Amino acid sequence: MNIGETPHKEKSKGLLIALEGIDGTGKSTQLALLARRLRAAGLEVVATREPTDGPYGRQIRASFANRAALSPEEELRLFIEDRREHVQTLIGPALAAGKLVLTDRYYFSTVAYQGAAGHDPAKILAANESFAPRPDLVLLLVVPPQVGVRRVRDFRGESLNDFEQEDYLTRVAAIFAAFADPSLVRIDASGDIEQVGEKIWAPVRALLIREKIISEGVHERE
Repeated sequence: MNIGETPHKEKSKGLLIALEGIDGTGKSTQLALLARRLRAAGLEVVATREPTDGPYGRQIRASFANRAALSPEEELRLFIEDRREHVQTLIGPALAAGKLVLTDRYYFSTVAYQGAAGHDPAKILAANESFAPRPDLVLLLVVPPQVGVRRVRDFRGESLNDFEQEDYLTRVAAIFAAFADPSLVRIDASGDIEQVGEKIWAPVRALLIREKIISEGVHERE
């Protein structure tokens, strides 16, 4: 069974869309644009990210400067606990209230990045899906690792952390490439922001129509 081939989750009232991909694919930019477009269509949107700004997420972010400060097991534990809190305090309640949740990274990133660090991707996936709602749509933004590294450098103008090294991102990209979840749509993110945004909108719009949230004739308001 390919990574991600599991039965579809029980349907919640809301919808969960995750933007995934290696560093430098433009996830944060595209999430902000998508959120604005969905709100313009009259939908109630919750935009979030992982790692979060909660206690576990702050520990993860602090470790970026010195990843060796954590053991591989402790690092993975922090990612899972951060997500558990994220689900309990924000994602779960928002879905129960019928909202559309957009998250910049979710458990697919943990599988790919921690798998690249030597953990078993299938075990990470199982651990996360034991408590985390499965997304209705996963938008996997794809660029070559060297492009991602260049974009990160150009954007921040500073040295790369361990997660952003090209050899590491190459291993991460290989795990992302192995995903075969039916909710996953791969998006070529090598074009300009507007082009990528249109590629993202097509499957999102299709999901909204399929779930009868919008109709074929509805267009987002300016």
